Amino acid sequence: MFTGIVEEMGAVEKIGAATYDGPGTSAFIMKIHAKTVLDGISLGDSIAVNGTCLTVTEFDASSFTVGVSPETLRKTSLAELEVGSAVNLERALTPTSRMGGHVVQGHVDGTGLILSKVPEGDSLWVKVKAEKEVLRYVVPKGFIAVDGTSLTVVEVCDEEGWFSFMLVAYTQQKVVIPLKEVGQKVNLEVDIFGKYVKRFLGGYAVSVSSSSS
Repeated sequence: MFTGIVEEMGAVEKIGAATYDGPGTSAFIMKIHAKTVLDGISLGDSIAVNGTCLTVTEFDASSFTVGVSPETLRKTSLAELEVGSAVNLERALTPTSRMGGHVVQGHVDGTGLILSKVPEGDSLWVKVKAEKEVLRYVVPKGFIAVDGTSLTVVEVCDEEGWFSFMLVAYTQQKVVIPLKEVGQKVNLEVDIFGKYVKRFLGGYAVSVSSSSS
C-alpha cells in the first residue's frame, strides 16, 4: 500500500526484454536510477513506479531493477517509457509511515490522456481524458492517483469524458506530470473506497429487487 506522496523522481536506465539462463526465462525488466527509495531496500520489496506497484528483483548502490508482466504493460503507460524517462517513485508504507495522501494500492485502473496543461499564476491546470469505467469513480474534491501522485479532483465532465486537477508550484517540481506533453498517457488509480461503496450499493440494490419480486 502507498500514499501517493512521491518520494523522488528516478530515471530509467534500462528497459526491455532480458533473457536469463534456461528455457522460458525471458522477461521484461526496468532498471531505474534512484537514491531515496534505495534506503533500506531489500529484494522482494514493493516500489510504486508511476503509480504501478512493482517488485524489486535486483539492486545496487545507485539503482534497482523490477520485472514487468505483459498484463501490466497492457494496463499501464509503462510501455511508453524509454531510457532517460523520469518516473515517480514511492516505497510501500510501513506501520510507522505518515498517511500524507490517500490509500493507493499501486493497482492501476486504466490510463488517461493529457488533454491540456494551462498555467495560472505559478500553478498548473491539467485536464485528463479517461474511460467511462474509470471516470464513474471520479468526483469533484475526491482523490485520484495520477502516475502515482495523490491529487484532488477539481472538475469532472462526464459528457466529454475528462477530469481536471491543479498542481501547485512545489508539486510541479517533485513529480513527472508537468514533464509530459499533451497527448501522452498517465496511469490512473481511483479511490478504492469508491469501488467498495459501488460494490456494496450494487449488491444492496440486487437484494432489494429480489426481495420485492
